[in-house]
Amino acid sequence: MALVAPLFVAAPAGAHGVPDDALASAERGNYVSALPGRGRFPVVAGGRAAPLVVSTGDHAGVIRVLDDLQADIKAVTGVTPVVAHDRIPGGRDPVLVGTVGKSPLIDRLVATGKLDVRGLAGKWETTVQQIVDHPLPGVRRAFVIAGSDQRGTIYGAYDLSKRLGVSPWKFWDDVPVRHQDAVYVLPGRHTQGTPAVKYRGFFINDENPATGTWAPGYFGPGKAPGYPGGLNAQYYAQVFETMLRLRANYLWPAVWGRAFAEDDPQNHATASFYGVVMGTSHEAPMMRGIEEWNRHPAGTGEWSFRRNPDAIKAYWRDGAQRMADQKIEGVVTLGMRGNGDVSLPDGDGIDLMSSIIDTQRQILRDTGLIGAPQVQTLYKEVQRYWDEGYRPPDDVTVVFCDDNWGNLRKLPDASLPARSGGYGMYYHFDYVGGGRNYKWVDTVNLTNTWEQLNLAYRSGVDRLWMVNVGDLKNEELPTQFFLDYAWNPNAWPVEKLGEWERQYAAQNFGPKLAGPIAEVLADYGHLQSRRKPELLNRRITKDDETGVITYDDEASPFSLTDYGELDRVTAQWQALAARAERIKAAIPAAWQDAYFQLVWYQVKGTANLYALRRAEFTNILYAGQGRASTNDLADVAEARFADDQALNAHYNTALAGGKWKNWQLQPKIGYGNVARYGPNAPWQQPEQDNVALPDEIYPYLKRIEVPAGAELGVALDGGDPVTLPAFSPYQAQPAQYVDVFNKGAAPFAYRITPSVPWVHVTPAAGQVSKEVRATVRVDWSRAPKGRTTVPITVTGPGGSRVVVQAPIDNPVLKPKGFVEANGYVAMEADHYTRKVGDWKLLPGIGKTGNGLTPLGGTGARLEYAMTLTSTGPVEVTAVLSPRNNVRPTDGLKYAVSIDGDTPQTVNVTTATGANDTTMNKQWERNTSDNVNVTTTTHTVGSAGTHTLKFWMVDPTVIVQRLVVDTGGVKYSYLGPPESRRAGR
Repeated sequence: MALVAPLFVAAPAGAHGVPDDALASAERGNYVSALPGRGRFPVVAGGRAAPLVVSTGDHAGVIRVLDDLQADIKAVTGVTPVVAHDRIPGGRDPVLVGTVGKSPLIDRLVATGKLDVRGLAGKWETTVQQIVDHPLPGVRRAFVIAGSDQRGTIYGAYDLSKRLGVSPWKFWDDVPVRHQDAVYVLPGRHTQGTPAVKYRGFFINDENPATGTWAPGYFGPGKAPGYPGGLNAQYYAQVFETMLRLRANYLWPAVWGRAFAEDDPQNHATASFYGVVMGTSHEAPMMRGIEEWNRHPAGTGEWSFRRNPDAIKAYWRDGAQRMADQKIEGVVTLGMRGNGDVSLPDGDGIDLMSSIIDTQRQILRDTGLIGAPQVQTLYKEVQRYWDEGYRPPDDVTVVFCDDNWGNLRKLPDASLPARSGGYGMYYHFDYVGGGRNYKWVDTVNLTNTWEQLNLAYRSGVDRLWMVNVGDLKNEELPTQFFLDYAWNPNAWPVEKLGEWERQYAAQNFGPKLAGPIAEVLADYGHLQSRRKPELLNRRITKDDETGVITYDDEASPFSLTDYGELDRVTAQWQALAARAERIKAAIPAAWQDAYFQLVWYQVKGTANLYALRRAEFTNILYAGQGRASTNDLADVAEARFADDQALNAHYNTALAGGKWKNWQLQPKIGYGNVARYGPNAPWQQPEQDNVALPDEIYPYLKRIEVPAGAELGVALDGGDPVTLPAFSPYQAQPAQYVDVFNKGAAPFAYRITPSVPWVHVTPAAGQVSKEVRATVRVDWSRAPKGRTTVPITVTGPGGSRVVVQAPIDNPVLKPKGFVEANGYVAMEADHYTRKVGDWKLLPGIGKTGNGLTPLGGTGARLEYAMTLTSTGPVEVTAVLSPRNNVRPTDGLKYAVSIDGDTPQTVNVTTATGANDTTMNKQWERNTSDNVNVTTTTHTVGSAGTHTLKFWMVDPTVIVQRLVVDTGGVKYSYLGPPESRRAGR
């Protein structure tokens, strides 16, 4: 049986992902097999393992990695290979591991022509793995893992482990390995290529409460006085190992109340031992986290370069000197922000920033570090310096940032001269700030991430990629994709994302269930990206006339009354959880803990949260109507809260034998409760929602006193008290409904009677204990043409009655394309009638489907045939991905027209103000809602078939859907369901 399929096939690439001719013969597939064969090298066979041999003259990180490789081989096969230094144990063909120019063993192979290092020598972090015959005197054959530098060799060793079936997440998610009796390496010359992005890493950030509560208990007390412990050398050793298994090389360490260099004096030494490049975040210059400053206020004073320059300079000099003395391989952050990750208290003048960076550069010269890589990160307000003309020294890498929600804000201007320092990117999978923290579980849409990473790379951003991963755990899938893509963007076009997800699933759970697991994870990413779980009790609206944006933290963003929206999205989550549960039943016992962490918890937990919010907001709605079922919904919400607590309790007490004690404490339910948590409650996490108290559900549940007796209540689909939404043979929803409910405790008989025989109600009569939902349908074969209004009478106890109206629209026109119904036409972007020019399909990037982005072509546009029964003014709403204008232009634009009218150009940026670097309310709305919505008004002169055209103006626009409002669009978060097309 073959081993687990590799996550990353051996695809040769030179610098920046360009194929290297010298490595072009490398095998594109897994070079490890469990089966013997001609020319194959037995790493383990017949109960014996090839010795692992390394030179003592090699890098410490290379010598260390052999211990991990030894442990991995034992874990897979049960056989422990010998690790030898500078000698070949007799009687066994060895695995030789070493670095060109550092290992005498490897250099001897090169000198004798036994090892071909074309495409390897002088490269960055490149590996060759090759079976070599008669490599050394007395040695018949060896499997050689040779690196161009320290990390190249380390990556080669870990690549072998990965192909044996060892997951990079073996520690963080308790992923076991499948046993193999034998392991063979296939003949040939194998390589992972050279990474396209030079520095690739992640930022451990927002590490409370998860890491902050778990790590001290798991890794022990702190080393510094008053330090809470946990994030010490033992903790970082696990982080570093995982980084290297993922082929990352660069880390920003934890910052909140943490000081990497002081919390454990061995932290920097451990990074050097593992071979990891250290840095500091955008607000921590000169290799010193801001917590170091905060811990010594008496000796340093105010964090102000204008008012306290001598102390600031001395502080920076100490950080540089420490880097020099300890020979730390690092990337030095330049510039300055305010203490606490805020803007500078000294103002934002270019002269000030120029003086700051000039001072820092002089310190680097004085300490012999001027040749070290340096970055200026244009985070939030810092981007203004660049926009207003400031340019750091040419060898400094300029790091552009996203808006904290996965949308890049700036990319290199192709008209500017190339920079020797190149460009980098800082991206987010986790964030603390407005519109609201998102820290609980992975909420990444992989297509969305691909599109932004691809855009950055194709725009010349290839020197440094950094991503904020929060606590790392809970962001495994997007983190691994980020790093895989940074290694070789050409290997993963958007069309192969499904393949990547299958390989990720196979890596952790084996090939048998990889397909179904990958499908669950893909659907999870799409559903989750519609809205962060923390925002499920916030509705953001904008007044069309005044432009005023308001927040309501006591309302569901999903409509309870229109388009069946909240019921529909909740049902989608429940269906996904049911699929995940069926897979769970087939997962072997040894993999149950890993499945819980990598799949089950996030899927089940989010589905449960949606069920809680549905019950909660329906409870609040029903309380206002006086429904007898109101309290039942409160009970359901509390039960779902209890389920949430049970999932957390399992995580915190039983999972992996109690290994993750107190990890899963992240609040996500109580957001927005200003009365309880103060003025920052709208965006900052509440102190807790993980206690078994129903009042932690916010907004609060409502309970009512249900009177004795029986009283008729009627509520209609659409929320109008007397009129149902219009019926049409082309409506997207199958039927409208009438709720007959009881306002009392005694059951009663009801009857629903339409005034015409061709309108049918099911069930038309019966008994109501608390409520009955009856569907209303039209027999279109008997319905008259045109508009008809049909009264429907609902009768209840004591002869009480309510008459409701059912508008019936049966158009006379012969339809073509999408057909108007319920006062709108809604169309998914990729369901066009005609496409002109080159457009890229982005699967699943939209809240309701796919997206399209223009790549170019004369007159590039999308055309949509539609049949309208309305005339006069209509509004066309374009639902776009919430992108910022990354180019040096005056905005991000598209154009739209109907029929032959002159296209109306819309500047998305200026129309909404979303690109304002202050991260304003419009930006909060766009990012929270995960769309940018703009509307144009057009005039339709006659009923009939028309063509809506969406025109390319700027290439980075991503259109998700288009909605033509002829007067009937109701509020909903996802927008009205897609219209039906004639003939379909």
